[in-house]
Amino acid sequence: MTEPTVADSLIPYDEIVQEALRAVVGRVLGEVERAGGLPGEHHFYITFKTQAQGVDIPLHLSQRFPDEMTIVIQNRYWELKANPDGFEVGLSFNQVPAKLIVPFAAVTGFVDPAVNFALQFQAQSEDGDAEPAEPENDTPIATSEDGSNVVSVDFTRKK
Repeated sequence: MTEPTVADSLIPYDEIVQEALRAVVGRVLGEVERAGGLPGEHHFYITFKTQAQGVDIPLHLSQRFPDEMTIVIQNRYWELKANPDGFEVGLSFNQVPAKLIVPFAAVTGFVDPAVNFALQFQAQSEDGDAEPAEPENDTPIATSEDGSNVVSVDFTRKK
């Protein structure tokens, strides 16, 4: 009789680890919410699946980013609220304010370049199964100077 391998495990280790790492994102955003702003030079790039269950973004953004988008939380954001299942934040896109609601299950990446910290996640489908984290968009619609798929936002903090 052979011992089961990790691949044969009846315990969903990958799912448990993904959930724990998403909790890190929630705790970080909750700390920023409680502090009333980002400490020091910290800022975040958060990538998420735009069509995932529970994501609520303006129609023009979901049309522009039909699969995945990256937001920047740095200087100009407002009403950041973290809860156990996700977060809400106000951002400006081409000087048009928008409220975004993103469940943590839709998040595929979290980066804090100030301290070289990054997390990658597998997107979860509606039935809870992991999906590949690769975006399905053929080409990024908005790119930063370094060529990454980052949405442009205004970087002046609203008081």
